[in-house]
Amino acid sequence: MTGTVGAAVEDAFRSEWGRVLAAVARSTGDLDLAEESTQEAFASAVRTWARDGVPDRPGAWLTTTARRHAIDVLRRRRTERERTGEAARLEERVRPGARADGPSADPVPTAVADGLDDGAWELDDPDGDLLRLVYTCCHPAIPLDGRVALTLRSLTGMTTAQVARAFLVPEATMAQRLVRAKKRIRDTGIVFRVPPSTLLAERTAGVLTVLYVLFTEGYDAWAEPADAVEGAAERRALAGDAVRLARLVVRLLPDEPEARGLLALALLQHARRDARTGPDGAALVLAEQDRSRWRDDETAEGLAVLDAALAAGRPGPYQVQAAVAALHARAADVGSTDWVEVLALYDVLAAMTGSPVVGLNRAVALAEVHGAEAALAALDDLAGAPALAGYHLLPAVRAELLTRLGRPAEAADALRVALALVDREGDRRLLERRLATLTGAVDDR
Repeated sequence: MTGTVGAAVEDAFRSEWGRVLAAVARSTGDLDLAEESTQEAFASAVRTWARDGVPDRPGAWLTTTARRHAIDVLRRRRTERERTGEAARLEERVRPGARADGPSADPVPTAVADGLDDGAWELDDPDGDLLRLVYTCCHPAIPLDGRVALTLRSLTGMTTAQVARAFLVPEATMAQRLVRAKKRIRDTGIVFRVPPSTLLAERTAGVLTVLYVLFTEGYDAWAEPADAVEGAAERRALAGDAVRLARLVVRLLPDEPEARGLLALALLQHARRDARTGPDGAALVLAEQDRSRWRDDETAEGLAVLDAALAAGRPGPYQVQAAVAALHARAADVGSTDWVEVLALYDVLAAMTGSPVVGLNRAVALAEVHGAEAALAALDDLAGAPALAGYHLLPAVRAELLTRLGRPAEAADALRVALALVDREGDRRLLERRLATLTGAVDDR
């Protein structure tokens, strides 16, 4: 395979995998068959394009090839079903009283299996097929970990092994998640469709939740030392995949401002990724980051997407979070950040969500506006929240506030609590660095 053909196949894989799979899944109602057919189409492209050249419309070629493979499989299944039925009927005639149960139920809808050349195979709505696939993968009847895995597997073409490495679980565990998710689709009769208007808002929120989880998993990995954490590279790639999928959802749902809000949030945060760790591999908080390393192109795109979202006049949690990120993006440094506006936005977000994690972030902004004492009192109000139990950032923020108040011994104790809870290598190195600085200061007194 020449370099040109190889590059064409790779480009098509990134841009067309989801569309091809969605078209076959919509027609057959069978995700496993859709995956098999899509894989076969790309394998055929490697062979055929090297011989005949890259087609003018690679996506259409791949979809047609996948469709033909699916039809062949369905015809074989139909033939096997008919032969099994004939054998059962023959046995009944030869041995009266023998059971003639016939074949087991075919997972492919009968109408599709028996009508292989009907309108179900029309390829006139690739975006509609993609949207149906997105909503199917993110159906609330599927557990969240299954939704996340199935979305990655179906829309990006990642292998089970790649998805497993990204989430730091054994491949067998991830395979079980995917099998359970697909089984839930079959057993509950989930159909490949956009939900009716009465369910659209709720189901769209579920889609955005899946993308947010994907992005957060990837973005957190950028605060880890990639050379010291297993799977860090794969996890970092999730952030880019989430941004790409968020762009897709915005294109498919142009009238949904929260989809734009999520894309804006992801872009504005992803733009900071290169500045999130120091030379020692320790995570860097916002105040320590070299803002010249933030990516201007993604920042500009994020700001423009946010403006378009807010213009709809229907603010939601993702838009508010993106607005906070925008204030940081527009500031030359921490000192010039409009902390009063940041605090006001966190007040709005807290009212929208009631999330203790939002309350923790609000306390950080409160310290900048009203001082560390006020922020410490706000942390005390959050101390009993179950969602923050075992969360290392709660004592880590307390340590920072105590340090500002000139209470290094208490701050060191809080850092030790945080270190006992932390499960991220980059954050662990950051906390160890701060503790060493504090204990040195205490020893010098």
